[in-house]
Amino acid sequence: MLEEFLPLIWLIIFGNIENLILASQGVVKGANPLKLAILSIIAVIVWLIIGTVGTTIAMPYANIIDFIGGLAIVILGIQSMVEAVRFHEDPNYK
Repeated sequence: MLEEFLPLIWLIIFGNIENLILASQGVVKGANPLKLAILSIIAVIVWLIIGTVGTTIAMPYANIIDFIGGLAIVILGIQSMVEAVRFHEDPNYK
């Protein structure tokens, strides 16, 4: 059973990294950690449902999906670092 999900293993890893990046963006922006945690859990549950239903449909496109997921992580990571540096240099930055 696990073998059928192996082509999308990188998407699972990228999804977890993306969740960490988005959480760090929320911390940098001064978000309420409890609300951030609740929204994060809701997002993970929604993605679990979408992933479970869509896996059979998406399996032929696993390489493309992994590439797009990885690209999104790189873009979000760069955005997060730029905003963190700007915030660190100017705490009044919005």
